[in-house]
Amino acid sequence: MNVTTLIIQLLCGAVGGNVAGSLMKKSSLGTVGNSIAGILGGGLGGQILGMLTGGAAAATGGLDAGSIISSVLGGGIGGGLLMAIVGLIRSAMTK
Repeated sequence: MNVTTLIIQLLCGAVGGNVAGSLMKKSSLGTVGNSIAGILGGGLGGQILGMLTGGAAAATGGLDAGSIISSVLGGGIGGGLLMAIVGLIRSAMTK
């Protein structure tokens, strides 16, 4: 895996976590919490998407348009999903 690809996934994960937090105000973890959950989810989401697509981006160096878009989508969606899951669990535990 390319370090640049990982950085893209982590940054997009942070953005995805904060977007999910703003859409789900009752489950939001705050800006820092949303960002941390998003970064973790972005890394995981990007890795899972890479495995599902056969890891072609990692094998070729990973900086063509397709691999960048894949990293952005995998990171953003993974970050948003993990933030939503953690936020919902946290909300359920406080009730």
